[in-house]
Amino acid sequence: MSHRFLPVSWTRAKMVYDAALLAGVAAYLGAYMNLAPMLGATPVDAQSLRMRAFGSCAFLLLSFALAIGPLARLDPRFLPLLYNRRHLGVVTCLVALAHAAEVLGWYFAFSPTPAPIALLTSEPGPRAFIPFGILALGILILLAATSHDFWLAFLGPALWKGLHLLIYLAYAAVVAHLAFGRLQDPGALPLALLLGLAVAALLGLHLAAGLCEAHADARTARPALEAPWVIAGKPEAIPEGRALVVRPAGGEKVAIFKHAGRLSAVSHLCAHQHGPLGEGQVLDGCITCPWHGYQYRLEDGCSPPPFTERIATYHLRLVSGVIWLDPRPNPPGTHVPALVLQ
Repeated sequence: MSHRFLPVSWTRAKMVYDAALLAGVAAYLGAYMNLAPMLGATPVDAQSLRMRAFGSCAFLLLSFALAIGPLARLDPRFLPLLYNRRHLGVVTCLVALAHAAEVLGWYFAFSPTPAPIALLTSEPGPRAFIPFGILALGILILLAATSHDFWLAFLGPALWKGLHLLIYLAYAAVVAHLAFGRLQDPGALPLALLLGLAVAALLGLHLAAGLCEAHADARTARPALEAPWVIAGKPEAIPEGRALVVRPAGGEKVAIFKHAGRLSAVSHLCAHQHGPLGEGQVLDGCITCPWHGYQYRLEDGCSPPPFTERIATYHLRLVSGVIWLDPRPNPPGTHVPALVLQ
C-alpha cells in the first residue's frame, strides 16, 4: 500500500528483499533444527529445538534490524537495506510470536487454565525471565501493528518515530530475557559469549556512527559572525546534486543543496519518517530522500503534485565566496529564491 493507502506495484527490489529475508529465516531455522542435535545441544526433543530456533532467530533478526541504521550512516551502500526495514520488523515479530507459541505449547500444554493466563499468573521463581520476554514481544507486536503508513500519517512523523524507538527497549528486554533464562542453564557459556559479541558489535556500530556524526557536525558548524546568520562553508565543498549538512548552534540540521549553479537550503528532516534529506541527492530537479524516495522542490520545499508534503526552507547569501545561512526556518512550503553562484 502507498502512503495514500492505495495499491502500489511490488517492485523487483522489494521482491528480492523479501525473498532473501524469508529464505534466510527458513535456512537458519532448518540449519538449527538439524545441526543443534549434532553439536550436542540439550535437550534434543523437537519442540524444545523449535522453541530455541525461533527464539534465537528472532534475536538475530532484531540485532540486524538495529544494525542497519548505523551501517547505512557509515557506508551508503547499506542504504538499500534501510528502504524496507519495516518488512524486517514485521518478520521479526512473526518469528517471535512463533517462539512464544512454542513456549506456551511446551510449558503449559497440560495446564487446566488457558496457556496465556497460566503464563501470566504462574509464580515467577526460577521463571523471572518471563516478564522481560512478554515486554519485548508486546513492543514488537505494537511496532508491527503500527508499521503501516496509515499510522505514520495519523500519529505524525515525530510521534511515530518516537514510538518506534521503543525497539531499543525491546532489545534490552530480550537481552535480559536471555540473561535470566537460557543463560542460567549449565553449559550456556558459548551462548553467553555469542550474546556478548552481538551486543558489543551493535553498541560499537552505534558508537562509530555517532562519532562520525559528531565529527561532521564539528567540521561544518561555525560561529555566528553576524547574528543570527552563521557561516556554513564554501560552495566548492558541495558536490553537484548533493548537500552540505549544517547544524547551527541550538538549532536543527539544515541541508544546503547545489544544483545547476544554484544553492537552496531546506530542513534536513524528511516529512515522511524524518529521514536524512541531506544524505540524499537531486533527481529530476527535486531533492530525493535516501530512505524512501520522497521528493521536494528545491526552492519551496514542496513535494511535486499530487503529493502534499512540505518541509521548511532557509535563506542563504554568498559573501566573499562563503555561504551564510539564516538558521531561522521559514514555514514549510515557503518559496525562497535559489542563491545563484557567480
